[in-house]
Amino acid sequence: MGSTTDNWQDIAKQKQQDIKAAIPSKWVIPDEKLPSESQADVSNFLSESGLFTNREIEIVSTDALKTLGYLSKGTWKSEDVTLAYCKAAAAAHQLTNCLSEIFFDEAIAQAKECDDYLQKHGRPKGPFHGFPISIKDNFNIIGKPSTIGIALLANTPATYNSTIVDLILQAGAVLYVKTNVPTAVMLGETVNNVTGRTLNPLNRSLTSGGSSGGESALIAFGGSRIGVGSDIGENTIFTREAVYELTCYAIGGSLRIPAACTGIFTIRPSAGRFPHCRARSGLAGQEAVMSVNGPLAKTLEEIVFYSKTIIDQKPWLHDPKCLPIPWRTVEPKRRLKLAVMWNDGLVMPTPPVARALRETVEKLKASGHELVDWEPTGHKEARDLLRRMFIADGAKSIRKLLEPTGEPFRPEMGSYEKSQEMGVYEMWQLQVERSDLQKSYLDHWNSVEELDGILCPTSPYSSVEHGKLEYGGYTGAYNLLDYSAVSFPCGIKADEKVDAAYSGHNPLSEFDVQVQGSCES
Repeated sequence: MGSTTDNWQDIAKQKQQDIKAAIPSKWVIPDEKLPSESQADVSNFLSESGLFTNREIEIVSTDALKTLGYLSKGTWKSEDVTLAYCKAAAAAHQLTNCLSEIFFDEAIAQAKECDDYLQKHGRPKGPFHGFPISIKDNFNIIGKPSTIGIALLANTPATYNSTIVDLILQAGAVLYVKTNVPTAVMLGETVNNVTGRTLNPLNRSLTSGGSSGGESALIAFGGSRIGVGSDIGENTIFTREAVYELTCYAIGGSLRIPAACTGIFTIRPSAGRFPHCRARSGLAGQEAVMSVNGPLAKTLEEIVFYSKTIIDQKPWLHDPKCLPIPWRTVEPKRRLKLAVMWNDGLVMPTPPVARALRETVEKLKASGHELVDWEPTGHKEARDLLRRMFIADGAKSIRKLLEPTGEPFRPEMGSYEKSQEMGVYEMWQLQVERSDLQKSYLDHWNSVEELDGILCPTSPYSSVEHGKLEYGGYTGAYNLLDYSAVSFPCGIKADEKVDAAYSGHNPLSEFDVQVQGSCES
């Protein structure tokens, strides 16, 4: 364990070396097989590199439900499945920098125990029997650090598991990696001073989002099928030197934005649905906006299966904040009524996202569903409230974690670094504003008769260059409202020939100017 007098740069250097050393030499990608730095898309590396056997590719390409069926019957061995995922995760990290902790040997030993259990008892250990699941860095696993992108915490092993980790293990899963997060888990992009920046395997010049960007990159690459992330909201600041002012952007959507950036599925549940007890936070004790956790996966069926498995374990018996609501099967309505939010009143979705929304609406209409327009009332206020709540302590929580090792604030964290502590009364007034906004939004919802849901962009970007994710108001509003939300791929890819920059665009705000400008380069 490093002492509090260790320099953050030395800690970071050692941490990166430790992660690199945890990859077996036989899985280190040879120089002649490494994609060039100019090769943006590495998402097909597993099948095209020649470094993976057909069997390994079959395993990591098979959806979780089929794999679990094979594992529960003994048709496939957990040891073989775990080895394939560990090898794929090793490649993913070397090409995208997506991992924060690697414990392959322990995972393989755990997989062997699952195989032995099945042979001895004739039944699987649980619904996740022998299946590898990846875990975001901020969830505690005994014996593993929860670094959350901060040098001080890089060498401090957890002494207890997060509740969600206990439930996953009790269901028979194998844990093999923890995935990278931004500093204090509070940025819209996955970058920190300790383990660095995670890249998007679909285009390494673009972000994989944050704060669950390590998870989204790993899954999109093929190194995991189901991963656990979290979602609260983040806050970043950018300096616009031309006018000598600081503009704050509320970013929210730590599950949804990474999923959108990498074309996978996720669900952000309302607080109390999945257990979040004993997870590590960079803003410990902040509960004006509740953090939640949820799965990320390649398919919707995997999201549903994971969710049912967790709920069926009655998490309310383990986490006092979980609601005692059993899993319920709902008969799908043949005809949905959905409100479409074309923009949030502050930022227009960029051309490829706008096209994806239009085409999705057209497909829904063609399938017989009813679509109505949604006025984004309250979104500006929600964005501003979210920002003020996250800096209410004057960054004391984060500063106390950075100062002992001399670690600086990341440049993206200017709003924290420059913030002033708010008094108790002022904080309570923010919570009054939040509650009033929640009631107003509910009234707005109820004003549309028999409304089933709201359809809107996850983000104004399909993805964006590193350092340019300047806005997350679309998702952040629903963090403040605490609405459950799903992010899903719609099968539409950005095309520079089709999705040209807006001509004669009348910006909705200064934020809109920044966002559209960041996507023109």
